[in-house]
Amino acid sequence: MDAVTTVPAPYNEPVRDYAPGSPERASLEAELKRLAAAEPINLTATIGGEQRVCSGPEFTVVQPHNHAHVLGVGHGATRQDAEDAIAAAAAAAPAWRAMSFDERAAIFLKAADLLTGPWRDTLNAATMLGQSKTAYQAEIEAACEMADFWRFNVGFARDIINEQPLVNPNGSWNRLDHRPLEGFVYAITPFNFTAIAGNLPTAPALMGNVVLWKPSPTQQYSAHFTMRLLEEAGLPAGVINMLPGDGIEVSEVALAHPDLAGIHFTGSTATFQRLWKTVGENISTYRTYPRLVGETGGKDFVVAHPSADVDAVRVALIRGAYEFSGQKCSAASRAFIARSVWEKLEEGLVQEIEALKVGDPADFSNFTAAVIDARSFAKNKAAIDRAHAEPGIDVLAGGTYDDSVGWFIRPTLVRCDDPTDEVFTTEYFGPFLAVHVYEDDQFDAILDTVDTGTAYGLTGAVLSQDRAAVARALEKLRFAAGNFYINDKPTGAVVGQQPFGGARASGTDDKAGSPLNLLRWTAPRVIKETFVPAKDHRYPHMG
Repeated sequence: MDAVTTVPAPYNEPVRDYAPGSPERASLEAELKRLAAAEPINLTATIGGEQRVCSGPEFTVVQPHNHAHVLGVGHGATRQDAEDAIAAAAAAAPAWRAMSFDERAAIFLKAADLLTGPWRDTLNAATMLGQSKTAYQAEIEAACEMADFWRFNVGFARDIINEQPLVNPNGSWNRLDHRPLEGFVYAITPFNFTAIAGNLPTAPALMGNVVLWKPSPTQQYSAHFTMRLLEEAGLPAGVINMLPGDGIEVSEVALAHPDLAGIHFTGSTATFQRLWKTVGENISTYRTYPRLVGETGGKDFVVAHPSADVDAVRVALIRGAYEFSGQKCSAASRAFIARSVWEKLEEGLVQEIEALKVGDPADFSNFTAAVIDARSFAKNKAAIDRAHAEPGIDVLAGGTYDDSVGWFIRPTLVRCDDPTDEVFTTEYFGPFLAVHVYEDDQFDAILDTVDTGTAYGLTGAVLSQDRAAVARALEKLRFAAGNFYINDKPTGAVVGQQPFGGARASGTDDKAGSPLNLLRWTAPRVIKETFVPAKDHRYPHMG
């Protein structure tokens, strides 16, 4: 078909609130019960369109809030599985990149409609059970954000393809061909967002690439359902090959393969740096220079100016630090509060934190649930124990933990007078917020402390009713956060509204949910056609 088409206008999927008595709440509760009552599922690999039980070490996915309850059992992918997946991707690549953009786009648009329709409860319930998210936290990302990625990426990709050279002199025609990369993209995805896990393999695939997808083992349960959804949407076999497990053997094969064309990563800073280092060591062996796109850690800040609205600061801190138990890359973990604000804020803030309900996400009255696994629990437990032991730190709220049933950490608030202490520099990735109270006349100085206090540069927020103060913060903290919020919490980026990503030790700032990210998965080719070629090599000045 030669028609020049227009893709459906993207939109943000409306968020359901799951209010008591609502039909959507009853439907989700029923799916939660169905999945929880089911026998543990086989968490298989998907290679060339076929599900495979791998032969690597066994792993289980459990409910973090009830770790005796096993949701699924899998086996880690081996070197042979990785080699087979690369071969399957190579076999699928010619037909996939030859498929028209409209046909590829239709698959992901259908996936978005399936997700927000018949698959909505399943993906939300799987995310609640496997990643211990509340109904609202699952809804905003597993259903809405993932659908937003698929719909907006189609719109962004169409705009990229439509971008052509502006000038065509008489007698010639200039064109731009947005080719896929030559090889495969290795997508390594995190536990904390089902939507990110869905976007990292599908964004390169939309642009015509073939993909190896290595989900986090603790997210493998919802990843399993995402893969089945994509298959129902019509994704051809071999375009995305999913490999379960810790990924060590998969990475050994993928990073050494000459056809590695890119890495799409979300996870820890240390892991991304190891990947980058390995690619550097192997750089002479690749057919092309691999594209490295990564979103990593953060030590995200909130700064409250003396003019800040106290109620707004309280809500920004509670939601920003403790939603999903602080396990968002963007979660607030260090706060710098003007003394005059703190004097009005402290009592109410502590009371509200202590009143937060923490427990099984199937109880919709809970504000948050458990951290993801025993390793995360141990890290946050150690941080809390240290806070109790350090004479310069006051534990104001929370400060307790219990892993007898689930990996529960109480939302914890500490105050520390030393802004260079570990609590302001180390990423705990849990419900742990450190506060430093500064004198009202030291706002400019505290901005310098915020800017230089950590290696990261992901998100941050400034709350102030003084426009001049906001302007100073915007300038002085220009490189401290890739996503900067004014009078809001530093979390909750929405596709099509706030493309997400940071720099410094927080990643490559390629902004997921924007054309900037999709451009990384193309290898543009310029085509110049001359209709009537020159017949004489001489130029007029030659006489």
